[in-house]
Amino acid sequence: MDVHVGSRVRLRRMLLGMSQEKLGEHLGLTFQQVQKYEKGVNRIGASRLFDLARVLGVPVQFFYDEAPSGAQSAGATIPGFAEQPDESYVVDFLSTREGLELNKAFARVSDPKVRRSIVDLVRALAGEES
Repeated sequence: MDVHVGSRVRLRRMLLGMSQEKLGEHLGLTFQQVQKYEKGVNRIGASRLFDLARVLGVPVQFFYDEAPSGAQSAGATIPGFAEQPDESYVVDFLSTREGLELNKAFARVSDPKVRRSIVDLVRALAGEES
């Protein structure tokens, strides 16, 4: 859970275009401490999570969104949900600089035909049939 919460901190910070150093300044921390939080090395306490939510402009619940359940993280499947695909790779991708840049640039493309062409191009490059 610490890794998930940290990755959500990183995602939001990157969406805002904020550096680890700048976030640390707002919280009275070093950028190294912010790094440890984002990697899940150090657990984020309740009051610090509240401060992070305030500085990053999100509700505290944001950090828990899309969190794996205890059963799933332990490797067990939940009856009736075993057929659902694991889409955590999407969050992982969006947490990268490339994923964030690609997503922001794609969102600025207003022509639906161009957007469709971009999706088709990426699928072709990935070796996936459309």
